[in-house]
Amino acid sequence: MPLASKELAEQAANSMLEIGALDVRIFDLRNITSIVDYFVIGSANSVPHIKAVVDEVNDQLETMDTQVWHTEGKQGWRWVLLDYVDVVVHVFQEETREFYGLERLWGDAPVTQVYVDSDTGETLQKVISTSVSKVVETLE
Repeated sequence: MPLASKELAEQAANSMLEIGALDVRIFDLRNITSIVDYFVIGSANSVPHIKAVVDEVNDQLETMDTQVWHTEGKQGWRWVLLDYVDVVVHVFQEETREFYGLERLWGDAPVTQVYVDSDTGETLQKVISTSVSKVVETLE
């Protein structure tokens, strides 16, 4: 059975960390937009690293009966997007992540940082932003 969106986002983040992704964050977009529930954003420091992170996320989620719906960015390997419909995973080279600034664009979302504790090796989560502002839809 496919994963629920929150579980999928958490598993994607964990998979990214297993292969050494940097600054992994989960953005909860459920109260901000109807197009996606979560963004998972992380960085890698080289093209081979991005490829390894993308492969790890795909492989881990496939073992949980969750298939990627669409993939973008494998031509240039600076920003690869894995679309799982309710969850979109973004793997950036660090300078590309800074340039596009998704964190600024979605700054109203609650954000959880996912990281590996250096002492215990345990994967932990820390809420780093609890901002929420609902988008107001207008009728034409």
